[in-house]
Amino acid sequence: MNKIPSVNLADFLSDDKNRKQKFIDEIGHAYENIGFVALKGHFLEDTLVTDLYDEIKNFFDLPVATKEKYEIPEIGGQRGYVSFGKESAKGKKEGDLKEFWHFGQYVEDDAERAKQYPENVVVEELPKFNEVGKQTFKMLEKTAKYVLRSLALHLGLEETYFDKYIKNGNSILRPIHYPPIQTEPKGAERAAAHGDINLITLLMGAQGKGLQVQNHKGDWIDAMAAPDELMINVGDMLSRHSNNKLKSTIHRVTNPPKEMWGTSRYSIPFFMHPISEMKLDVLENCIDEENPKQFEDITAGEFLDQRLLELGLKK
Repeated sequence: MNKIPSVNLADFLSDDKNRKQKFIDEIGHAYENIGFVALKGHFLEDTLVTDLYDEIKNFFDLPVATKEKYEIPEIGGQRGYVSFGKESAKGKKEGDLKEFWHFGQYVEDDAERAKQYPENVVVEELPKFNEVGKQTFKMLEKTAKYVLRSLALHLGLEETYFDKYIKNGNSILRPIHYPPIQTEPKGAERAAAHGDINLITLLMGAQGKGLQVQNHKGDWIDAMAAPDELMINVGDMLSRHSNNKLKSTIHRVTNPPKEMWGTSRYSIPFFMHPISEMKLDVLENCIDEENPKQFEDITAGEFLDQRLLELGLKK
């Protein structure tokens, strides 16, 4: 595959069985072959998208000293601000050329679960910032739920198989700012080649060139969404759970050409994580003679901890 397929969630949500099946087949084929799709028909309204971009630009424009008030090292960057260059891709010593913010889960009806997660950090200088972030989190979580329902059916599971694992899951909304590049980067990229940790990632802001996906031949393909599309990819947890039937694809954000160094880039991924006790053991119906079990049994929480240590976000 040399281009990212586009699908429309309205097909899956329709009462027409044929349209629903068409969506399941298209997204299943895409995730088995390249691991990415561009999705129309999601639950984000244009006004919410505009408001979120306005608010995150306002935040990243704040003085460095103000932003650093919201950096909380002891929670491994799980909430609040993570300053420029702090995160690096697995196996890479250079930090990525980015700063970012984390909104986390808004736990409902589960006091014990709420204790497991750090609280969201409130930006005092920007009254709308937190509310817009929360609304976006909810709408992306809702979109992700239906994408996972389609994948459950594709994998031969009951449609709502993932629902109980993602309710109050450890998901993260991460607005990212890639600042203008001041000097020749020494081996650093805006985001070095990596795979995502989680079940699926929903990405806002893949409209301009920069995001690239590696296909199975090792070629890098530009991944550009239309303004009304989200780019959605499989993460390592889902790849593992499906015995690599659904592919977690290596991707990166390249540095722009020199004449564009003076520009910022913003992107906003939503990392859909399950609750920590979800078993990521390989599904029985994804194992056969041609595809023996490839991964050891592990829970989502154990796997996340392993990866945060590798990324340098957890000590």
